[in-house]
Amino acid sequence: MKIVCDTNVLVSGILFPGNSRRILQAASQGVITICISAEILHEAQGVLLRAKFGLHAEEVANIIGLFADTFHLVAPATRVRAVQADPDDDRILEAALAACAKFIVSGDKHLLALGKWRGIPIPSSARFVENTAGQPLDPADVHY
Repeated sequence: MKIVCDTNVLVSGILFPGNSRRILQAASQGVITICISAEILHEAQGVLLRAKFGLHAEEVANIIGLFADTFHLVAPATRVRAVQADPDDDRILEAALAACAKFIVSGDKHLLALGKWRGIPIPSSARFVENTAGQPLDPADVHY
């Protein structure tokens, strides 16, 4: 199953335990495929470099390298203008379109407010984990 995670899900999954981390772990184990674009990688890098997280540039480079190695890189060919309140969120939608994603997993209020975009559900990480195939997101339990 292909999904696109917004930047805050990726960052939360690296920095904090919880549902976002479970999603990243499922991707690293091959249970799901997280699709990202170069723009999402760039944004994640910028967020991780913020002083409040206390990460050194080398640590951030390693994390971004891990994302690039683990996730499927897509190159959006179509520009989208769907999130008027925060046009930067359109990059997530563009990646989902390019990936033919089944879900856009988000913690962003603007994306969550859409609920669904072009038939692609947009759940929070908690909701995605709780409802994926009616099972907990555990590689041993999830079947697609």
